[in-house]
Amino acid sequence: MIFGRSERGKPPVEPVTLKILVAGGFGVGKTTLVGAVSEIRPLRTEEVLTEAGRPVDDTNGVESKHTTTVAMDFGRITLREDLVLYLFGTPGQERFWFMWDELSEGALGAVVLADTRRLEDCFAGVDYFERRRIPFLVGVNCFEGADRYPAETVRQALDLDDDVPLVLCDARDRESVKDVLIGVVRHAMEYAADHRQPAIG
Repeated sequence: MIFGRSERGKPPVEPVTLKILVAGGFGVGKTTLVGAVSEIRPLRTEEVLTEAGRPVDDTNGVESKHTTTVAMDFGRITLREDLVLYLFGTPGQERFWFMWDELSEGALGAVVLADTRRLEDCFAGVDYFERRRIPFLVGVNCFEGADRYPAETVRQALDLDDDVPLVLCDARDRESVKDVLIGVVRHAMEYAADHRQPAIG
């Protein structure tokens, strides 16, 4: 670009910025997902797990996890020249859920990450976005060593509505995460079109 104009002589495009939440249970891979795609150094608010937290932090199934998000993760990805996503990862433990209301303000949509080893941990996220009518997609993070199930089996276990997308993904893989985010944006746009109020008059 020369003097703020594109190579084709057109003025630079002012990108649309959209807010996407990344939710799910403790240790499901939210911080990893944000870090895998963010084009800036992700903002993280992680603290080391302590003995004092053992009674409330269930590490069953994720025994190797030694840190936890206490506020949020933040990252940014440019999907196209005219489309930028701001990603906000929510804290997973119940004692930090009070932050979800603030983080969800102005969100276009959400990803609810699920782990088949602890599937019940994502119920809270599914319920939260259903109640607030925020369009969401369920991403099943395929951990190494975890049992693999067909997407339809997981869908039935979560009792998802037919119009809620569910995809298998790898939160460590940039291209896999990009596919998830593109899916959320598409679903949110379709949801907005389907729920648009008819004009009066």
